[in-house]
Amino acid sequence: MFHVFTGLISLYVIWRFVLPLSLSRPAKILLSLLLLGAAEHHLVTRNFFGSMASPEVPATLLMVLGWLFGALLLLAMLLLLRDVAGVVVYAFSRPRGRRLLAARAWGKGAAVLALMLSAIGVWQAVRVPDVKTLEIALPKLPPELDGFRLVQLTDLHASRLLQAPWIDAVVKKANGLDPDLIVITGDLVDGTTDARAADVLPLQALRARHGVYAIPGNHEYYAQYARWLPAFEQLGLRLLLNEHVTLTPNGQRLVLAGITDKMAAAYDEPVPDATRALNGVPKTDPVILLSHRPIGAAQNARLGAGLQLSGHTHGGQILGPHLLTQLANEGYVSGQYEVDGMQMYVSNGTGLWPGFPIRLGRPSEITQIVLRSPARVATP
Repeated sequence: MFHVFTGLISLYVIWRFVLPLSLSRPAKILLSLLLLGAAEHHLVTRNFFGSMASPEVPATLLMVLGWLFGALLLLAMLLLLRDVAGVVVYAFSRPRGRRLLAARAWGKGAAVLALMLSAIGVWQAVRVPDVKTLEIALPKLPPELDGFRLVQLTDLHASRLLQAPWIDAVVKKANGLDPDLIVITGDLVDGTTDARAADVLPLQALRARHGVYAIPGNHEYYAQYARWLPAFEQLGLRLLLNEHVTLTPNGQRLVLAGITDKMAAAYDEPVPDATRALNGVPKTDPVILLSHRPIGAAQNARLGAGLQLSGHTHGGQILGPHLLTQLANEGYVSGQYEVDGMQMYVSNGTGLWPGFPIRLGRPSEITQIVLRSPARVATP
């Protein structure tokens, strides 16, 4: 379905941008083939160079393909904006509507703008993220744990695009925050254990006073999920698979729970089960739940989670079209939400899938969360 959708987009751009150009027939054919190739390059990498989730081609080529693919999508959006405006104007003034719909200058300007924005988007996608710090009041958190600091990494997507040096830079930034706890909320890797062994190695250097914990995302299931679990454990990452642990910083109880991803069902693996993950947790304990996807937040709140940390959405990656991602994730896409008394934070992601390396207005992040006790917050 993805390839049909991208193919239709390229045909629309050919119809509304290429065909009206004052070019020779061979030049139009060549440009059309280039656009079709950019639209369907995932088919080539999937069939000949790795997989859809993990294209095994050089990082530079991935960035070039991402730039062209991103420019195609942005150009399509700009052309659609013109055409919709043209139809609206046509309803009131046919001559003006026709001029707008046939405006070649708009198409040429849109093409230049799309290429420029896509280049900026690729740079934003592959740079090492900045640290984003926020404070969240965690229900039931004892005053003694006010100021407890955790770092959330998510959607690292270690790949041929984001390799060991990039992962190492992220690890050093996270460690530099001297956190009490580090959590990784899924999509750590793209590719097999053999392909990514060197790229994930820097993760073993992650350090936090009360441990480093992780959960799987949907991408872990695309390549050797069963082999990745022990590999992560060897890196010092404690996987929470529909289970919880009780931390005791300063002698106080803090529950950290984690669930699997719904993609597990397609691979006959345990599906996410928050009820099981929180089984046996006293009602008086503060609870942080790790869930790769933000969906299901209302149910998790009813089960007793005080804070849910999620990723998966990448913040929608592009401001504007991010609304489509929001619709696909129960209205959650980026930032902090309150869901039936539970706090939820949806990170924009630390990395992203190499098949679409574009970020515009939705920056990546290393998230530092300072937990606040409601008792301290309420104190004047």
